[in-house]
Amino acid sequence: MDEYSRFVDWDKMDVSAQSQDTKELTCTDFHELKQLARQGYWAKNHSLRAKVYHKLISNIPCRTVTPDANVYRDIVVKIIGKRSSSSLPLPEFVDNSLIPTYCLNAEGVGAVRKIILCIANQFPDISFCPALPSVTALLLHYSKDEAECFEQVCRILACNDPSKRLIDQTFLAFESSCMTFGDLVNKYCQAAHKLMVAVSEDVLEVYSDWQRWLFGELPMAYIARVFDVFLVEGYKVLYRVALALLKFFHKVRAGQPMESDSVQQDIRAFVRDIAKSVTPERLLEKAFAIRLFSRKEIQLLQMANEKALQHKGITVKQKSSVIQNLLNSCFSVFCVVFLRQNVHLAVHAENFKSEIVSVKEMRDIWSWIPERFALCQPLLLFTTLEHGCSLSRFYSHSEGHEPTLLLIKTTAKEVCGAYLSTDWSERRRGGNKLSFFGTGECFVFRLQPEVERYEWVIIKHPELASAGSETENHAQPASSSLSSSSIPSDRLSPFLAARHFNLPSKTASMFMAGSSECIIVG
Repeated sequence: MDEYSRFVDWDKMDVSAQSQDTKELTCTDFHELKQLARQGYWAKNHSLRAKVYHKLISNIPCRTVTPDANVYRDIVVKIIGKRSSSSLPLPEFVDNSLIPTYCLNAEGVGAVRKIILCIANQFPDISFCPALPSVTALLLHYSKDEAECFEQVCRILACNDPSKRLIDQTFLAFESSCMTFGDLVNKYCQAAHKLMVAVSEDVLEVYSDWQRWLFGELPMAYIARVFDVFLVEGYKVLYRVALALLKFFHKVRAGQPMESDSVQQDIRAFVRDIAKSVTPERLLEKAFAIRLFSRKEIQLLQMANEKALQHKGITVKQKSSVIQNLLNSCFSVFCVVFLRQNVHLAVHAENFKSEIVSVKEMRDIWSWIPERFALCQPLLLFTTLEHGCSLSRFYSHSEGHEPTLLLIKTTAKEVCGAYLSTDWSERRRGGNKLSFFGTGECFVFRLQPEVERYEWVIIKHPELASAGSETENHAQPASSSLSSSSIPSDRLSPFLAARHFNLPSKTASMFMAGSSECIIVG
C-alpha cells in the first residue's frame, strides 16, 4: 500500500480504520503537537504515522555516538550469520518477554529478533529492558526496512536528555518504576487498590506487571495510540494509561468472581481483550482525565524509590530468597520477603501479635504506605503497655526516626492511627509554640468501627493548591493503648514536600504538631 508496508500483514490490520487522505504534519509547537497526538491526528493514516514517528524520534537528543542504519547493515550479517531468524535466542535483558506479533507478517516477526540482537551488540550497558521487543515490533510496522527500525529504536535507547525519560534499561529503573506505579495506584485508584489487596497476597507483584500490560498485552490499535502520545509527552503517559487500564478492570470486573486463580492473569486477559469493553479513544480519555502529579513530582518519587532499592542493595535481578527478622514485642512481629524482583513487607499470621490490630488490618495499613518504605524492616519504638502514657517518653522514643506509624485504640474500642512522614524532633523548631510540620504523604485512618483512610485534599484535587483553599481538621482521640513504629528511610526526602507545590503559605501542607500537652495529626 505504501513504502512503509513491507513488514505489515494487512489482513490483520484494521484497514477500515485507515484513511487514504493525504495529510502532512507541519506544526512544531509542543502544545499543538500534544493536542494533535491526543486527538489521533495521524492515527488513521499509516504513511503519515510512519513519517511522524521518524520526525519525532529524529528530534530526540542522543549520545554523540548513536548507532544508525549504516551500522546495522555492517553488523547484521556478522551477528546473525546463516541462522534462521525464528531460532535466534533473545538477549537475557528482555527477561523472557513475549515478542508481540501485532500485525507483522512472517518476515517482520523474524526481523524483530535480528534487530534486538544487533541492539544488544551495540548497547552492552543495557541490563534489563523487557519493553524492548514490543517497542521494536511496533516501530517495524512503520519502517521502510530493518535498518531504519534499528536506528529509531537506538535513538530512543540513547536519549541523553535527563528530563526526558523513555524506556527503562536497568533493573533498578524498572523496579523503581513498579514501586512508583504502586504509589500512584494507592493515590489515584483506591477502589482498584483495595481489590488488589483483597485478592492478591503480593500487591507489588501485580503492579510489577504494569509495563507488560502496555508493552505486550495491549492490542496493536491501542498501543499505537499510546505510543503516538508517548513520543510527544514522555514516560508519564505510560503511568496514565496503566492507571486507566486498572480503573477499567475494576469497573468491569468489580463484584464478579476472578476468572482464574491469579489476578495477574485476569488483568492480562482483560487487557488483551480490551476491545470488548473500551475503545482506544475512551482509554486515552480516561487516562488524561486523571489529575496526576506533575512530571517533577513523579521524578522525585522515582528517585526516592531508587534510593530505597539501592539502600537495600537491590540493583540487579535476584533469585528467590527470603529474609526474616522477628521483632519480639507486644506490637507486632514482621518478616521481610524478597520474591524474585518483587520486594515487599508481608505480615504472617503465625508470627503476628498485636493488642491493637489484626493481621488483616495490618496488611491493609501496609498496603497504604509508600512502596519505598515497604522495603524496610519496622522497628517498635513505643507502646503504652511497656512505656506508659507519658508524651515526653513518647517523644524521646520516637525522635530521630522517620517515617513512623502511629496506632491508637480508644477506651471505646475504636481503632485509628496515622502514617507520619517526618521526624517528631521537627516539632522543636517552633520553640515553645505549637507548630505544624510534615508533608503531603501523611495520612490518618480509621480501622474500627469501619475502615477509612483520609488523605491530603490536594492529592485528589490539585487545583486547590493554586487556589489556596486548604481544609484543616485537627483531632485528638482519647487513647488507652498506643504504639509507634518506625520504618527506617535513610532520611529520604519525601516527594510531597511543600516546596514542590504552589501553596499560599509555608504551613499549607503541614499535618503534624506536638507539645507537652497534646499530639495533633490532621
